[in-house]
Amino acid sequence: MPAHPDRIVVSTLAVIPARLGATRLPRKPLRLLAGAPLVIRVWQRVTALNLADRCVIATDHPDVAAAAKTAGAECVMTSPLHPSGTDRVAEVSGRPEYARYEVIVNIQGDEPFLPPAAVRGATAIVTEGRFTLGTAAAHATRETLGLPQVVKVVCATDGRALYFSRAPIPFLHDDAEAAERDRLVRQHIGIYAYTAESLARWVALPPHALERVEGLEQLRPLAAGMPMGVATVTGSLAGGIDTEDDLHRANERWPDLIAERE
Repeated sequence: MPAHPDRIVVSTLAVIPARLGATRLPRKPLRLLAGAPLVIRVWQRVTALNLADRCVIATDHPDVAAAAKTAGAECVMTSPLHPSGTDRVAEVSGRPEYARYEVIVNIQGDEPFLPPAAVRGATAIVTEGRFTLGTAAAHATRETLGLPQVVKVVCATDGRALYFSRAPIPFLHDDAEAAERDRLVRQHIGIYAYTAESLARWVALPPHALERVEGLEQLRPLAAGMPMGVATVTGSLAGGIDTEDDLHRANERWPDLIAERE
């Protein structure tokens, strides 16, 4: 989508992919966070942001669809064969009833504490025409570099993502440059915004060797030369919910989130 400074894009669709078959935390979308299914808590947070014209949950299981119906959320049944959340979101975007939406926002169903600035920043990259793909990252500490479960990203001067990795990037070749390296450390936040066309192009690409090696789907469009803008946000990150311990900590933190809203 070319840049149009005088154009306001209003047709934005938020999609929350929710696959039931998680291994580390069985039936993850339906596990309770402060008394409600996790995916419903994410849906509530997204709708409260008033970011998109429409917000839907995309799932592969009728139990998730039933929970969405009970909560009053719009839900779409999708194929159980999708290898990634992006593929699931693309199925929704490609359906006739959602064809009018120009910008699609993919919000992971296990991120109830996702910073609003990350959602807005990634979306603005696309709606303002800077890039046709957008994501977000946060300033991180040097301790973050050694954690393979934390995805790092390095960016160009114009905000484009140069590379994502589980490895420690940027690498420090000289201790004298430690302070400069520390200013560059970014932790990727798993949110994506796309034009409908770029999303369709992404999922049509064959898996890339870098994607398979790192286990990171966002390397597929990068390897194909599709630029992805990165919005940098401030503040600490709670991260997603992948384990029983994560869920326990999330339930402990929930009252703090409610207090922040008030």
